[in-house]
Amino acid sequence: MNSTEPRGMYFEQFEVGMQIVSRGRTVTEADIVNFAGLSGDYNQIHTDAAYAAETPFGQRVAHGLLGVAIASGLAVQTGFMKGTILAFREIAEWKFSRPILIGDTIHALLQVTETKVMPQLNAGAVSINLDVRNQKNETVQHGQWVVLMHCRP
Repeated sequence: MNSTEPRGMYFEQFEVGMQIVSRGRTVTEADIVNFAGLSGDYNQIHTDAAYAAETPFGQRVAHGLLGVAIASGLAVQTGFMKGTILAFREIAEWKFSRPILIGDTIHALLQVTETKVMPQLNAGAVSINLDVRNQKNETVQHGQWVVLMHCRP
């Protein structure tokens, strides 16, 4: 197989109720420092250990948007989008339920909730409930994504 050929799922292959589980990834101090540099968000809760120790969390926490970015990467790594995604269209009703701490290992649970064909794009919208959980199986973030997936050629 040519490495440029799609290996992901086409729109027609998605069914309401389908579930996909990502592998886990441990969030490191380097992740937080690098994200602060990339985003420009040097809020003390993320970057100042002494300050963060005095907060209700007792330590530095990962940026909420870093959690979203890692969840996106974990979803991509499952392979269902490889070569078949047209666009990441929407994030809806996103909630940050618990902090992601240095050393937490998070994974993503994805469940298809709706599919809608979009013939003008030769694609379809797939709505996915996404639940990001830590190593204790606690939800740290959750919400809904909508991705546009190519139809079969």
